[in-house]
Order: sequence, then structure tokens, then C-alpha cells
Amino acid sequence: MWEATTEDVHIQVSASFLADESEPDDHEYLWAYTVTISNRGTQSVQLLNRHWIIIDARGHREEVKGPGVVGQQPKISPGDSFSYTSACPLATPSGVMRGSYDMVRVDGTRFSANIPAFSLDSPHERQTQN
Repeated sequence: MWEATTEDVHIQVSASFLADESEPDDHEYLWAYTVTISNRGTQSVQLLNRHWIIIDARGHREEVKGPGVVGQQPKISPGDSFSYTSACPLATPSGVMRGSYDMVRVDGTRFSANIPAFSLDSPHERQTQN
């Protein structure tokens, strides 16, 4: 599990390779990832936008930006959390994701909450010894 805290917003991420939904012979690899966003502050916050940076094993970089997550712009009260699961396809057997969420507090202040970098690893990645 990977974790980061920005301005009292704590983000945890876990990822798992979806072997049954991947097609290695066709260079199609799929991972599920679950994000939990916890509000450790004293004001409610709302997630407005997401920004993902996805880098595959060949160094190909893709950016994904848009409103909310999984069709929602959740409001998170102090002491509460919000979790969701999504998926990421790659053309290589490994990669890395990182990003940020644009957040706003009830008082109108905005900030960017960091999503920690996390690895996307599959058993199809060739292992090397250093």
C-alpha cells in the first residue's frame, strides 16, 4: 500500500494485476487500483478534479485529467473517508502511476492533494538481477 498526506487529506492506494482480464500475447495488461481518501482536517473537503500521470515500462507517458473520480465529486466530512476502485490498462507488463486531486474546502480554499506514486507490476515482467 502506498500513502501520502497533503493538508490533512490522507490518500492510500493499493493495486493488483488482473491476470484473468489481461492478454499478454496481445500486449494488453490490466490492473485494478483502489484509492481511499481520508479527511483528517477540521473542515469538509470536496474532490473536484483528478490528474493522473501513467508511465509504462518503455517510458511512454500518458496524462489523464478530468472532473471527479468514477463519475463523482465526493464531499468528505472531517473524520470520514471515500474509497473507489478503478482500472488502468498498459501495453507493457509493468508501469507506474502518480497524480493529484484538486480539492476545495468549505471555506473556498483550494489545494492539490498528492497521490503517491505506485507501481503496476505483473508476473509477466522479465526479472533482472543487478
